[in-house]
Amino acid sequence: MKKLINLLFISLLALTSCSDDLDINTDPNTPQEINKGLALSAAQGSITTIMGGEFFNLGGMYAQFYTQAPSAGQYEAIDQYNLDTDYANRLWTELYAGALNDLEFVLNESNEQGDTGTYLIATCLKAYTMQYLVDVFGDVPYSEAFQGSDNISPSTDPGEEIYLDLLSKVDEALAAYEESPMNSDVGQQDLIFTADMDNWVQFANTLKLKLYLRMSNTSQANSAAVTSLLNEGNFLSENVSFTAFTDATSKRNPYYEVQIQELGDVNDVASNSLLEFYARNDDPRLEAVFKPNTEGEYIGIEQGIGILAEPYGGYQAQEFARPDIQPTTPVYLMSLPESSFLQAEAYARYGSSEQAQQKYEEGVMRSFELYGLSTADAMDLINADGAYAFDATAELEDQLETIMNQKWAGLANVNNIEAWIETRRTGYPLLVDAQDPAYEEGRRIYSLASVLPGGQIPSSIYYPDNEVQRNSNLTQKPNLLQEVWWNQD
Repeated sequence: MKKLINLLFISLLALTSCSDDLDINTDPNTPQEINKGLALSAAQGSITTIMGGEFFNLGGMYAQFYTQAPSAGQYEAIDQYNLDTDYANRLWTELYAGALNDLEFVLNESNEQGDTGTYLIATCLKAYTMQYLVDVFGDVPYSEAFQGSDNISPSTDPGEEIYLDLLSKVDEALAAYEESPMNSDVGQQDLIFTADMDNWVQFANTLKLKLYLRMSNTSQANSAAVTSLLNEGNFLSENVSFTAFTDATSKRNPYYEVQIQELGDVNDVASNSLLEFYARNDDPRLEAVFKPNTEGEYIGIEQGIGILAEPYGGYQAQEFARPDIQPTTPVYLMSLPESSFLQAEAYARYGSSEQAQQKYEEGVMRSFELYGLSTADAMDLINADGAYAFDATAELEDQLETIMNQKWAGLANVNNIEAWIETRRTGYPLLVDAQDPAYEEGRRIYSLASVLPGGQIPSSIYYPDNEVQRNSNLTQKPNLLQEVWWNQD
């Protein structure tokens, strides 16, 4: 794959070495020289741009946090489950030719220098990025990728093989660092943890836990590995996030820059699937995730109905609640609430219900903290009489539903693409027909504008047409219903 550096970080860092001045939405000229620190910054910029941009918007709609406003049509295809083969052209290039290619450079340089710290950082970020490519697209190029002109048509690898190799690579990097703990010398060029290796080791462990739990319903399930991680207990103590945004052109949060600054906040409005979930449980996160309409009210619409002529024809986006994303809202690669909910699921599956309850309640508390809300309100909801009480005596599937419903509610505006992936993996929150007698407000529904046959939703997205045309070994999938590997068993 050809080299495409995410130039926003590189040129600015070369001039200023100041993360506050970074531009993650434009591509200045490439500097004449690059070192592993600049390449690492570039890779983190590419990942942040996609996680906080295209994946954030796609996940927001597919997880049913947002839906298309009646007065615009920018994202009708997403709400209709009707994405075309051109949709992923930019994000694929940004992740493959940008982030992953830059990380390959960092890995090679670090290996040559014996820099086990930076090698671990780059390994974690590569595993994180590849995992999302598999989870969104399915089988993707991996073992033959990143060879430049030596192989311009890399074949795809099965998703399960990629997962196993990613886990192996993270283990190898952790072992190398533990055997020869050389602290990374990239310093502030690491725009996430400023080369704090304790945090990167914790991220590595939490990422491994996520990968293993993705496998939990497959033949690759590994209870021993999960139990070992739980016993070690060295998971995230800080959010994995990019925070160096400023309220200036091309330096803002990527979702804000495109959806609000450039497009005028006219597309995404609150989906009742999430808004009513919060509302019927008196959950104050409603007013943290959404901003009110012009009358100060929090009103949403059913998923997909804004595309239809009735009943909202002529309504403007500002008449509904909309995502509350600000210019400096961080982009979260992984959050403390997500870490807690991962541990809760792991304990429910492989440990004790009491431990699952403890981590579940910790996850709800951390979610409220992340949104800047009072933990006292969280405690009211998770106590024995609260709407979010955890029943440690319930069957496993009921416990998982409780955990995953809260994980979904706590990922809104935090990591939207993760929320969509987890709804596909677990089936929670339940997905029902809006006309079904079992429907109640606050559950996911089949988009009312869907072009797919009843009872079907996208399971992955098309490979980008640009890449299919260039790569003779990449065959386009027949439709959006093709499952990724962990949903096929």
